[in-house]
Amino acid sequence: MQFDAIIIGGSFAGLSAAIHIARGCRRVCVIDSGRPRNRFSSASHGFFGQDGSEPFAMIASARAQLKTYPTVKMLAAEAKDACVIDGGVAITVGSGEVLTAAKLILAFGVSDILPDLPGLKERWGASVLHCPYCHGYEYSGKRLGVLYTSPMSTHQALLIPDWGSTTLFLNGNEMPSADILAKLAIRGVTIEPEPISELRGEGISLSSVKLHNGRSVPIEALYMAPQTRLNSSIAEGLGCEIEDGPFGPIIKTDMMKRTNVPGVYAAGDVARVPHNVSFAVADGVMAGMSVHQSLIFGPLDT
Repeated sequence: MQFDAIIIGGSFAGLSAAIHIARGCRRVCVIDSGRPRNRFSSASHGFFGQDGSEPFAMIASARAQLKTYPTVKMLAAEAKDACVIDGGVAITVGSGEVLTAAKLILAFGVSDILPDLPGLKERWGASVLHCPYCHGYEYSGKRLGVLYTSPMSTHQALLIPDWGSTTLFLNGNEMPSADILAKLAIRGVTIEPEPISELRGEGISLSSVKLHNGRSVPIEALYMAPQTRLNSSIAEGLGCEIEDGPFGPIIKTDMMKRTNVPGVYAAGDVARVPHNVSFAVADGVMAGMSVHQSLIFGPLDT
């Protein structure tokens, strides 16, 4: 085998896994296409010692530190295919090159499926946001909204009032149950049932939501929990078990981040909920240590 481990995905989970394998003096290759999920945000919040740092800068710093380990190879490419071979896995990248390793970590991340609302996509990660713990504080005391995308949206609407006055935009969906409405009322959440026609504001800022009936509701940030999809079909191709998460499919793993396919692991947003940088890093650490130990104690991997 060319490598002890190959990692598909070089963002927070993949790089965290890689450094632990490298520190175990094992050969590791990180394949990454350079499109991290949080590339739309100017800052990442809530991660120990890095609060407010720019995501690409965090990744660049981690890559530079990883490259100091002589057993690491960084490959800027897209993994196109993977198959199990005798003693490990073989990965084919976009150029046609085939790489082999004893172990594989899937950390290629997920993509957000955004509603087709005029003015939404260009504000994603700036004033249209997913996680209040990541981006709520910066909008504290402002006029906020929650866009209904699934029954989980009412849970989000119950959270957001801690940051500011909140309107739940049902966007034409059914009214929540009486029990949920009572809870929303206690939290002071305004319910807006009318469908949305567009989001308005200067540049990537948000100033109001225009409704189909012509009214405009002033808000400065809109939260939503979009559905997600896996960034690659490699997991399915390998036969990894996929389960339905609250926002989309995730790769099923055990507590050591092992999938049902021997020698194949998964970490980060592809293999857990909820999602944020801290969780992704922790997942990567677990996967990296698990892979290193499996190279020593092979029977634990079967």
